[in-house]
Formats: sequence, C-alpha cells, structure tokens
Amino acid sequence: MKLSIFIDKNREEEIQIFAHEKTKLLEQIESLITDYSSQINGFKGKEIYPLKISDIYCFTVENNKVFAMTESDKFLLKERLYNIENKLSHDFIKINKSCIANFEKIERFDAAITGTLIVKFKNGYTDYVSRRSVKNVKERLGI
Repeated sequence: MKLSIFIDKNREEEIQIFAHEKTKLLEQIESLITDYSSQINGFKGKEIYPLKISDIYCFTVENNKVFAMTESDKFLLKERLYNIENKLSHDFIKINKSCIANFEKIERFDAAITGTLIVKFKNGYTDYVSRRSVKNVKERLGI
C-alpha cells in the first residue's frame, strides 16, 4: 500500500483511498476520519454543547425526543433518529427501533431468559437488542 500526503492551504481538505477491496483496516480508517470530523449539537436547557460523535455511547428515543447519551450525561438533539443514522460510521449499529449503539462503548451482551440480548454500556446504561436486529449484532460480533 502506498501513502501520499500533500499539504496545500489553497485546496479543500480531502482524503481519497484507492483499494482492491474493503478491509477491516479501511473500515477503521473511515471510522477514524468520520469521527474526527463529525460532531453534533446537544441541548441541555438553553445551553448548546458540541458533542464529538466518538464520545456518544448511544442515540435513543424517549417520549418522541431523540437523545445522545455520553459517559455521564444525556443531551437532547434536534434531529430525527433516521437522519442521525445516515451520518454515522461503521462503529454504530441499530439495536432496536429507538436506539443506535456505539459498538466501541458496549461493555457486554447478556442473554435474557426470553431469548433477547440485553446490552450493557460502559456508562451503566442498559437497553435491549430487538429480534430484527439480533442477526446484524451477531454478525458484527462474529458469531
């Protein structure tokens, strides 16, 4: 693989990768670039907080409002969940109709007696994997 870097202050910043196939390394590079350049505005009362996408544990819907969960806080978002989903990198996966999880922030999966998977995040938040999403999650886990 060959790498070329050109510094030109007069051009718009751009990254192009030419590869024979999509690999795990390319997915990691894509995720790194997307997370580095991506942020979303979260609201708490009248205050606006710029949130780095990589710091968000999950996006969840409660009472028809979309929230971003971080390590220690929850922020209201002004976007719909499906719009957010389209902007996210490979690190995020939809685990049910009202939650998109950051795979890097998941501590573990627990199997429930009913056959569903319970998701435990590193910040203590818990959610579940819907039956529709179990296949995608298992593929992501390699099982």
